[in-house]
Amino acid sequence: MGDVKLVSSSQVLPQHDSPIFYILDTNVLIHDPTAIKNFDEHHVVIPMTVLEELDKLKSGKVAVAADCRQAIREIDNLLGRASPDEVERGVPIQRGKKLKPCGSLSVLMSETPDNVILLPTHLNDNKILNAVAHLKQRHPGRRTVLVTKDINLRLKARGCGIEAEDYHSDQLLSDIANLNKGYIEFQDSFWNEVEDVHTEHCNGRTLYHLPRTVINQDIYPNQFLYDKTGFLARVVKVNKDRIVLRHLDLNKLMERETWGLRPRDAYQAMALNLLLDPDVHLVNLTGAAGSGKTILALAAAIEMTVPSNMYRRIIATRSTQGLDEDIGFLPGTEAEKMEPWLGAITDNLEALHWDDHNATSSIEYVLEKVPLLFKSLNYIRGRSFQQTLLLIDESQNLTPHQIKTIVTRAGTGSKVICLGNLAQIDTPYLTPTSSGLTYLTERFKNFEHGGSLQLQGVPRSILAAYAEKHL
Repeated sequence: MGDVKLVSSSQVLPQHDSPIFYILDTNVLIHDPTAIKNFDEHHVVIPMTVLEELDKLKSGKVAVAADCRQAIREIDNLLGRASPDEVERGVPIQRGKKLKPCGSLSVLMSETPDNVILLPTHLNDNKILNAVAHLKQRHPGRRTVLVTKDINLRLKARGCGIEAEDYHSDQLLSDIANLNKGYIEFQDSFWNEVEDVHTEHCNGRTLYHLPRTVINQDIYPNQFLYDKTGFLARVVKVNKDRIVLRHLDLNKLMERETWGLRPRDAYQAMALNLLLDPDVHLVNLTGAAGSGKTILALAAAIEMTVPSNMYRRIIATRSTQGLDEDIGFLPGTEAEKMEPWLGAITDNLEALHWDDHNATSSIEYVLEKVPLLFKSLNYIRGRSFQQTLLLIDESQNLTPHQIKTIVTRAGTGSKVICLGNLAQIDTPYLTPTSSGLTYLTERFKNFEHGGSLQLQGVPRSILAAYAEKHL
């Protein structure tokens, strides 16, 4: 897709070269406030109704309001100094230091003649569709596409004879099955296919240097290689010719306690290996409900904060549909408001200590020893965190723009842990392929200081495992 030029109802553009009109819905600009720059040589059109919706939503401290404000600033940067006539014709979109502009941006007025009105005007979506229909009528030789994250609006558009599509500029995968799982599993012994290997012993570690051709699929730093014989190794380095593996003792990993917690399977052992590694600054854990994401991350976070003092504090936050709107109506301090939404964190903190002689005292001890802070996502925006372990639960509900806003807050000596289940997205305009968690996993798959792992199974209980499979 390309950049788009905005057109008012009174201005008819010449029909040459036929760049496409891309009309952006409000939810696209909330999903990605910089979307207007992602349409190459085409004409980006912002309906007046969309500007009105952005204006209505921009107030307050909720995450949506911040995205609306940024989208308005992006539009103002391009249109702010233009005359009304220039806004109607379309203002060139300049990107960075490039001298040659690509595409243009204009505003589409919402008023439409009676003979073009397709739907009643009591709904904003209908106003947008009517305006697009008018634009299409005035430029019959020009392809006109409505871009929206709203599936129902796309259906209504097609019913009105208007071409509509989803916004895909930040969607890196078309099939979630292609997402990096964080490990490659071999049914037979891994060494059966290896003929050329150089073994190196360095600082108590065993490293294997192998030809890249040994593995006939994509491989990334900090992926695990695992086979049924118990062999386990982690990718240390990979280039077009060679890969370097670090041997791991699976039995030792399974026996290792992390704040009283032992892994229940090899996948949890791999996850803890990433979580406890000080050289891995970003860890993404995905998996079904009950696979152990939160309790593993919390145990590792406390282990790295209380005994070792590797981090000064733990900040736990969560993205939940309705959270930003509802938190303002709850009584109490920010921590008290956030606690109901972060129940998974406190529940797992209790689970780590329920075998103690006095579980309540143990939990109070942890909370006294380490600042475990529950914060809203608004607290994260605009901050810089040093020596902080940032724990983001339910991160599958974040957009790519939101995930970038959070991860870029990590300062010196900080670590970010993202937890999520791509099968449980609660926001209406996200899918597993467009989720910020998927975007982050795909963007960071070649990052030498990042790792992702998809946990398997449902160790929570036999009941939970059966329910996950059959309900």
